[in-house]
Amino acid sequence: MLHAWSRKIVGTVLRRCCCLRVDFRGTAATSCTTEGDRVLPRTMKLDSPQFRALFTPEVKELVDIFKRHGHELRIAGGAVRDLLMHKQPHDLDFATTATPTEMKEMFDNEGVRMINTRGEKHGTITARINDKTNFEVTTLRVDVVTDGRHAEVEFTTDWHTDANRRDLTVNALFLGLDGTVYDYFRGIEDLEKRRVAFVGDPAQRIQEDYLRILRYFRFYGRIAVQPDSHEPETLTAIRENVGGLARISGERLWTELKKILVGNFNKELVCRIVDVGAAPFLGLPESPDLHEFCKVCDASKQLDPQPITLLSALLQNDSDVTNMHNRLKLSAYERDLALFVVAHRDDESSFGDRLKPFQALLFTTKGKVGDVQEWICEVLKYRADAELLERFRCWDVPKFPVNGNMLIERGLRSGPKFATVLTKLKELWFDSDFTMTADELLKKLPDILAEVKTSSKSKKA
Repeated sequence: MLHAWSRKIVGTVLRRCCCLRVDFRGTAATSCTTEGDRVLPRTMKLDSPQFRALFTPEVKELVDIFKRHGHELRIAGGAVRDLLMHKQPHDLDFATTATPTEMKEMFDNEGVRMINTRGEKHGTITARINDKTNFEVTTLRVDVVTDGRHAEVEFTTDWHTDANRRDLTVNALFLGLDGTVYDYFRGIEDLEKRRVAFVGDPAQRIQEDYLRILRYFRFYGRIAVQPDSHEPETLTAIRENVGGLARISGERLWTELKKILVGNFNKELVCRIVDVGAAPFLGLPESPDLHEFCKVCDASKQLDPQPITLLSALLQNDSDVTNMHNRLKLSAYERDLALFVVAHRDDESSFGDRLKPFQALLFTTKGKVGDVQEWICEVLKYRADAELLERFRCWDVPKFPVNGNMLIERGLRSGPKFATVLTKLKELWFDSDFTMTADELLKKLPDILAEVKTSSKSKKA
């Protein structure tokens, strides 16, 4: 007879997908049962179309290799979570009882090429099967020393021990290749309730790697159905340990933050991230303009703005952009886009045609034309001006008829003066509604040079 806990989950799963066969073992009172020194997980049987679709010839070959050599192999982490949510996984990560040395010997014997050996010290071997697909296989492990950023590990053959080192219950699931899901920490129940919970003590999990603060919020956006139904003890643990984010590299922080910004509940999650005190550790103002951020998120939702465009709503000036860039190690493109958005998001048109100022920006902004076009589109997304965005995208951009060689042939040398002259020629061309020819523009060169010379003298005086 099924326990009440099991009956509830079984009924829900069967209602959602008739091809799932469920068989839970264990009791409702504990996360799992024990047999001697072994901890036994709850299990369920998975037989969905998404699961069956995993078995490409390459996956089958990998499974057969481990079987032939007597090593246990299971799918781990995110792929299991996705399958239980009826999603097709994009990547498969495998866990095994085999050590890296045993895997290398096994793959050598089977003639399987191994690539990217940098992960070996952490237990990961990457095997290329049929010279077509790469699979990362990681030995079960336990964290023996953690410093808030990285861990020193020892290998184990205990699946529960490996599950215990993972961050969230929904990421601590394993899937046997026969369809058996192994759940040591009620991850299936948490998925069913759309609850995001740390494995064990939240504070301890966070202190092992402070990036887990942002990972928590990212997975909340993927799993939860309510925008702000966090467990109070989880938020308390995050607040008490948020300073640890200072120890995490900017690149790792930005990778997580980008995913939060393009995910579900992005505005609510960023507001919560600010609320728990994380903003200064992310290079953001301590008290950013959350009203502006929420307004931009809501208004631009259908226009698919880039993450950095949304984040720019929290920034007031160039100094804010520079601080964020220095902390998060943005790319030069992302930094310049943020600077551009902050500079032009409030531009008002003095022309009859609202498109004119953005056409002008394309020719007067320093940078690659393709990049500047994208930046202008992002400003229009920020402003939620879908009509103007469409007009700008459909505009057949004319080619500026003057090039640098023409100026050099007329005695100009590269430098600030050269760039100023070129910009003024572009302004003349723009004012003519892009009709002036190269000859007509170059005839204006003496007047422009005289104007630049006069301006230079005035500045010196």
